[in-house]
Amino acid sequence: MPQMLAHALATAAVTLTALLTIPVAADDGPTGTAAPDCVHHYADRRYTTVVNDCDSPVSVTVAYSDGRWAPCRTLAPRDTATFAGHGFDGTQVLGLDTCLPAAS
Repeated sequence: MPQMLAHALATAAVTLTALLTIPVAADDGPTGTAAPDCVHHYADRRYTTVVNDCDSPVSVTVAYSDGRWAPCRTLAPRDTATFAGHGFDGTQVLGLDTCLPAAS
């Protein structure tokens, strides 16, 4: 019986190690750089609308005052995207940051 328990523990350890070392796609978080001035946003409680008035594509995320950020989205020139608004809990939309889209 102790030998079976030792085998089970060894198998669990190997499985856990394998799971912890699986490469994960790059996080699509903010880069810490503000979005260019040609990208505009309009926020209310339900939605934040982002408009790319730049001449080139821009990847953006919305930064919120509670530390959250929206998933990264790439907007073509003159494209519009909708993100979550600031909600009813006092959280505010701080602005837009550039981001790196997750690898697909």
